[in-house]
Amino acid sequence: MELNLKRPLLFFDIESTGLNIPADSIIELSFVKVFPGGEQRIKTWKILPWDYELNKQRPINPEASKVNGVTDDMLVGCPRFFEVLPEIAQWLEDSDLAGFNSAKFDLPMLAEEIERARVYAGVDCGIDLHSPKMVDVQNIYHAMEPRNLRAAYRFYCGGKDFDNAHTAEADTIATYEVLKGELDRYPDLLKNDVDALSAFVGRRYVDFSGHLIFNDSGDPVINFGKHKGKTARQVFETEPSYFSWIAQGSFSLDTKRQFAKLEEQFKREKLAAKFNSGRLF
Repeated sequence: MELNLKRPLLFFDIESTGLNIPADSIIELSFVKVFPGGEQRIKTWKILPWDYELNKQRPINPEASKVNGVTDDMLVGCPRFFEVLPEIAQWLEDSDLAGFNSAKFDLPMLAEEIERARVYAGVDCGIDLHSPKMVDVQNIYHAMEPRNLRAAYRFYCGGKDFDNAHTAEADTIATYEVLKGELDRYPDLLKNDVDALSAFVGRRYVDFSGHLIFNDSGDPVINFGKHKGKTARQVFETEPSYFSWIAQGSFSLDTKRQFAKLEEQFKREKLAAKFNSGRLF
């Protein structure tokens, strides 16, 4: 079954130096962009992982190399992420997103690299990854038939296997095929619509690492540590220094930015309240 799309759906997959989002980097990024009507465009970048603070190439974790087959020497001469970000942003523009387990890893890692480019290299592409709908094909798969991408491909795509698993491009294309197979297999359970499919992502996170989540009322809530369960506004009112602790801590740049945006909002609202009550001076 072909996808029923109102706007482009961008399937993507990442290979990286490791699994620690604040401390690792993208080494390969692949996009398969599917347009309303079924047209497909494919683009893959090999990327030199860059440590902005040490101003040198970031080494690949040997365990990661065992999985993705990429070694440090294979990336020498490749562009750094911020150098290809303008082109990446063009592919992301006006698209919803899809991937396999991407909501937990690929999307936060991509957001982190975009933030690094903005903070350290001064390259701001104007892309907000919190805005598009996100279809995580793995979540649909696990809801219907819990397993992994290779098994999903065999199950939904006629029992066949696919070559070059754990290369970004092969995994991305396989993910696109799996989603179409899921729609064919569950026509009565799955609506062929990105809004409905993106609902399988589950709880909506304010930051991609899940340190902030929305409660049922739509308020940002702390999701870890001593303030878990409290709204960000409550914490700001009782312990405003907590936001400075986040800014100085070992959190992802996306997490720091979302806390900073909330802090700025709360300060602005507090100042407006004082002004309106005549207590500003």
